Amino acid sequence: MVPALRQMSGRHRTEAGDEWLGTILAFVAGAINAGGFLAVGYYTSHMSGIVSSIADFLVLHRWAAALISVLSVISFFAGAVTSSLLINWARRKGLQSEFALTLMLEAALLLLFGLLAWDVEVTVALLCFTMGLQNSLITKISHAEIRTTHVTGIVTDLGIECGRFLFERTTHTEARFHLKKVILLSRLLTGFLLGGITGALVFKWAGFITVLPFSLLLAIIAIGPIWEDVSQRFRRKAP
Repeated sequence: MVPALRQMSGRHRTEAGDEWLGTILAFVAGAINAGGFLAVGYYTSHMSGIVSSIADFLVLHRWAAALISVLSVISFFAGAVTSSLLINWARRKGLQSEFALTLMLEAALLLLFGLLAWDVEVTVALLCFTMGLQNSLITKISHAEIRTTHVTGIVTDLGIECGRFLFERTTHTEARFHLKKVILLSRLLTGFLLGGITGALVFKWAGFITVLPFSLLLAIIAIGPIWEDVSQRFRRKAP
């Protein structure tokens, strides 16, 4: 297994692997969010806006739109639950694919989205479920230090670090400014933005199959640990 891929999807983690995986997933999330909006008219990764839209739609008596928004939140929640279940099950079994299983499931769901024509409601639910999977995965991997499906926390943390930097410079008092954290946050924000631009541009040209390269990318990252577990299982069964 390629060492760089092992660092991103293997059971034994490195800080660099977590950061690279977070950057790639932020890029994917940005692309899915922007492309999904062009496909079905809904952003599917940030739950704050969707929950607010539930309130707006209810007040405006737009019951169908409110129902879709409720479905979006439930689907995102279900995705997060599924990711947690997969990770904890694989951990209990001692599998190398503890985190790779969720990545491969996300790749499979994106493949379904790209190849099959769904109703709007099903598409929104599928994409929200996928984003819930992803956010839960990177949250567990990074111990809640990295988020990839929304940028509110990223921009907030960048603001905090900027305030610390300005405080140190103006008062000559240490405020625990973390340059390394700023670099990581900037990478995540840039990844999400570039992913959004890429997803929107390519979707206008290619439509739903836009997601297929992203599905392939996640599958390549995830396949190593899964193959190791499958190979080990067959070796145990061999006479």
